[in-house]
Amino acid sequence: MSDETKAMTYIYMDLPCFFPSALSACPTRFLLTISISPTQSQQFNSDFYSSRRNPRSPIVILSTLITFRLQLRMSGKAELVFIPGPGVGHLLSAVEMAKLLVGRDEGLSVTVLVMKLTDSSDMNSIADSVSASSSTGRIRFIELPRAELQNGSPSLVSFLNAVEAYKSHVRDVVRGLADSGSGSASPRLAGFVVDMFCAPMIDVANEFSVPSYLFFTSSATFLGAMLHLQALQDDCQQDIGALVDSEATVDYPGLANPLNIKLYMPSELRKKDISSLFLGLAKRFRETKGIVVNTFEELEQRAVEAVFDDKLPLLYPVGPILTLKGGSDDKLGSGDIVKWLDDQPPESVLFLCFGSMGSFREDQVRQIAHALERSVHRFLWSLRRPPPGGKFDVPQSYDDPNEVLPEGFLERTAGQGKVIGWAPQVEVLAHPAVGGFVSHCGWNSTLESIWFGVPVAAWPMYAEQHFNAYALVEELGVAVEIRMDYRKGDEVTVTAEEIERGIRRLMETEREDKKEKVRLMSEKSRRALMEGGSSHSNLGRFIKDVYNNIP
Repeated sequence: MSDETKAMTYIYMDLPCFFPSALSACPTRFLLTISISPTQSQQFNSDFYSSRRNPRSPIVILSTLITFRLQLRMSGKAELVFIPGPGVGHLLSAVEMAKLLVGRDEGLSVTVLVMKLTDSSDMNSIADSVSASSSTGRIRFIELPRAELQNGSPSLVSFLNAVEAYKSHVRDVVRGLADSGSGSASPRLAGFVVDMFCAPMIDVANEFSVPSYLFFTSSATFLGAMLHLQALQDDCQQDIGALVDSEATVDYPGLANPLNIKLYMPSELRKKDISSLFLGLAKRFRETKGIVVNTFEELEQRAVEAVFDDKLPLLYPVGPILTLKGGSDDKLGSGDIVKWLDDQPPESVLFLCFGSMGSFREDQVRQIAHALERSVHRFLWSLRRPPPGGKFDVPQSYDDPNEVLPEGFLERTAGQGKVIGWAPQVEVLAHPAVGGFVSHCGWNSTLESIWFGVPVAAWPMYAEQHFNAYALVEELGVAVEIRMDYRKGDEVTVTAEEIERGIRRLMETEREDKKEKVRLMSEKSRRALMEGGSSHSNLGRFIKDVYNNIP
C-alpha cells in the first residue's frame, strides 16, 4: 500500500456519556470523519482509546481529537532543515538523527545543509561519502559554497564569523525550499535543526517564521554547564574568564561533586572575548523550541533532570545516536585490521585512537610506544601525523611509522601489537578481542565505547573532552585516567610511566570493576532505543511537537 493510500476513520461520540446533564439540549451524537494513513490510524486509535479510558472523559478525549486533527493537517508534509557544524563527527551525528526521524515518521523529510570550512581533500571526501551513502527519497544533501576560516585558524572567533558568512547561502536555499513547498502536495517547512555551534542560524529561521531546534552533539551534563556559566555571566555579572583561570570549584547542575573549573572546562574560556562568544551561544540555546541531545536518560539522569526546567526549552534525550553501519572502507585497510583482531584472544587487545582530529608530537609518540612495549599487553594503535604548522586539517597516516617510533619498536612488538593509520573505530570496538580503549573522550567515542561495553582509559585533549573524561572517571566510574590535564598544543609530555600505569589499571587491577560497570550501562543504552525505552519515547515526543509547532 503506497504512502498516499488513506484509511477513513469514523468516530461516533455519544455526548451524554461525556458531558453533564446541563448539556443535554445539545445533539447527542455527532460524526467526526478524518482521512489518514493506515499507520496514522493505528496511532490515533491508540491515543484515542487510551484517553477514552481516562475517567476525566470529555476534556481529555476532545483534546486528543483536536491535537491529533491539527497534526493530521500537516501530516505527510513536514520538512526539517538540518544545519550540522563542520567536522566529520558533527555531520555523522546529524545524519544519523535524520535517519531516526524519517524512519520513525513517514511524513517527515530532511534537507541537510553541508558546510565546509577547509579545503582538506580528506575531510571533504568523508563528508561527500556520508552524503552519498545516506541520501534517500526523504533525506537530501545540499552542499553550500565553501567559506574559509580566517588565517586557516580553527578558533571560535573565526569559526563563528564563517557561520555568519553562511547565513546568506542558507537563506537562499531555504527560500527555494519554502517556494517549492507552497503547493498542497509539497512538504511544508517545519523548522530548523541547528548544531550547537550554528546557533546564529536561528536568525534565518526567524526570518522565515519557523521554529528552531538545537541539536546538541555533546553530553547533557556539558549542556547544563554551558547554561549555568551563561547564567552566572549574564544574571550574576560573574567574570567567567577569571573564574576559569582560577583554582575555584563550581557546583554544576547535573554533577554530584564540585568541579575544578580550570582543569575540566575548555581553556579557551580564559580569554574574555572567547568566553563571551561561547556563552553567547548558550544564551541563544534558550531561544529555541527544544533541545535534542545525543544522550540517554539513564546515562545522565542527574543532568537531564537539572536541565528539565520551566525556564528552558524542552529537552529531548534521544541517544545514543551512533553510526554503526557503512563507516568502514576496505581501501583504508579495515579488512586487514579485522583479520588481525580475529587472531587475538577475547578482550586482550588495548585499542588506542584519538578521534578524527587526534595526533601527537614525535616526543609524545615515543613515550606512548615505550609504555605499550613495557606493558606487554596486546595493542592496536591508530597513529597519525599532525597537520603541518597547526593547520586545521585531518591528520594523515605516516608513510613509514619508523620515522617517529623508537628504533626497533615495530620489530620487537611484532607479536604483541599492530600500528595502523586510520582506524574503523566502530568495527574495532565491536570486536570481541578488544578489552580496553585509550580515548580522547570525544562524545561520539564515549557513546560508542559504552554501546559496545568497552572500558576506557581517558586521555582528553581539547574542547569539552576533559569534561567528558571527568564524567566517565568520577561520576560514572566506567573509566580510569591517564592524564586529565593534558591539552593539545601545550608543551607538556605525558611520560611512559604515567601511560603504562593507566594501561595496567585498565587492563589489570581495575579491569573487572570497570568492565562490569560499562556492561550494565551498555545494556541500558540499548534498552533506551527499544520501543518503550526512554530515548524511543523522547523521539516520538519530539516528532509530535515538530508537527504541533508548524506555523
